[in-house]
Amino acid sequence: MKHTPPPFPEGQPPQFRSTVHGTVFAGRDRFVEMLQAGDTVRLIADPPVQIDPEVWVHMESGEPIGHLPVEIGRWLWPWLSRGGVAEARALRVRGSDVPSWRRLLLEVSCRVA
Repeated sequence: MKHTPPPFPEGQPPQFRSTVHGTVFAGRDRFVEMLQAGDTVRLIADPPVQIDPEVWVHMESGEPIGHLPVEIGRWLWPWLSRGGVAEARALRVRGSDVPSWRRLLLEVSCRVA
C-alpha cells in the first residue's frame, strides 16, 4: 500500500536547509561529534501533548541530537503529526569551535504528493 502524505503546508518549501538547535544539552553534543556530512538523521515530531511541540532530530540509532528551529517546527510539526514524511541528511558538521546552533546543518526533503 502506497503512503499518501497529507496536504503540504501552503507557502512552505518542500526542500530546505536548517540548523539544529539544542545540541549541547544533556550530552547530545557527543552524538553530533559522531556525525559526518552525508549521514542520514531522523526527524521526529513531539507527541501532541506538548505545550509547544517541536520537531526533533535523532541519530539513525535513535539518540536525540537536538531540534529544528521553532520557526520551522511551527509548520512542519503539524504536517509530520498528520502522517507527513521528511528525510534529512547532514550537510555540514562542525566542532565546538563554532556556536552550538551552527554546528550541524541539515538538508531536509519532504515527501509531497
